[in-house]
Amino acid sequence: MSTDEPGPRKNPEPSGVDLARVALRAAKEAARARGDAAQQKKQARRGGLRSGARADGRDPMALGSAINRLITERGWETPAAVGGVMGRWPQIVGADVAKHCVPERYDEGERVLTVRCDSTAWATNLRLLAPTLVARLNEDLGHGAVRLIKVFGPGGSARRYGPLRAPGSTGPGDTYG
Repeated sequence: MSTDEPGPRKNPEPSGVDLARVALRAAKEAARARGDAAQQKKQARRGGLRSGARADGRDPMALGSAINRLITERGWETPAAVGGVMGRWPQIVGADVAKHCVPERYDEGERVLTVRCDSTAWATNLRLLAPTLVARLNEDLGHGAVRLIKVFGPGGSARRYGPLRAPGSTGPGDTYG
């Protein structure tokens, strides 16, 4: 090995020409920014900013895009998805179950879906199907969106009158209790 070969090269310090190029580029960018700000002030005085030939945030957008943007900005993805599930309830649980059981509400904090059935027999049947439904809903909505399904039987107004009313009775003549 000879001593004339240079060792590993280090980046040399920028020379005067390189420094001048960097300074010129920075000055051009600053001037462009000042010009953009001045033009925006002028347009604001003339009656507001106007959209030109290029697309920007002020242009109209399709309704679906606007709604998706709003849902994302507000963090409503899970409630919106659960609302979609309530609309597709017959496809998720099947036509027979959907005829007799209807989703009523979703508690986002506890991640609980409340379902009301039209008879105690269907309420019992849905309680047996609840783990399968929770798995199917979480597969559709994302893991952990629904933790529990609360199933309620038929509801009705309390009977306040009549010869066969038992003291403390509150429900319809069904066996649900």
